[in-house]
Amino acid sequence: MTSRTHLASLLGVALAALALAAGCDEPSSAPGGAAEKPSQAGASAQPAALKPGDAAPDVTFTLHDGRAVKLSSLQGKQVLVYFYPKDDTPGCTVQAQGLRDGWADLQAAGLEVYGVSTQDAQSHQAFIQKYELPFPLVVDEGGAVSSAFRVPLRNEFASRQSFLIDKDGKIKQVWLEVDPKEHAAAILSAAKS
Repeated sequence: MTSRTHLASLLGVALAALALAAGCDEPSSAPGGAAEKPSQAGASAQPAALKPGDAAPDVTFTLHDGRAVKLSSLQGKQVLVYFYPKDDTPGCTVQAQGLRDGWADLQAAGLEVYGVSTQDAQSHQAFIQKYELPFPLVVDEGGAVSSAFRVPLRNEFASRQSFLIDKDGKIKQVWLEVDPKEHAAAILSAAKS
């Protein structure tokens, strides 16, 4: 029985590694939309997810081009802060392309968009150039932005979650589960409401 348990454990680890290598297409949260706990052994429980009505964390974004943007400086505008696992992987590319393709409508709704992942500026710049993304990507190598938004990291990659912030700096809507193909339409609908 011990060797069978060990084999099952190894198989589980291998499948998780394959899913991550295949692209960021794993579900971003546990069933029912509850935020996952971190995967590191001995880590403390993840704080409760941000919810509508909470104040958005006043973080400073370091963008792919080296600029810094303090989130509070964007008050008066609606802001989408979306977290994704990894540049130039299948699910993350579909998600970014959807936002790119809906860019005119998103701008007409007065929305600022910031994509956040743990890759470095060079990786973000290559992703932007390859897919002609019209919005900035935030470098979150240390995970500080993910932590401020209470987004779990799994194997150092951010879970796929999104936060729509209203003009007063409050969380308007939260997506703990994101369908990359439908993401842009969901964001636009929420921004217009």
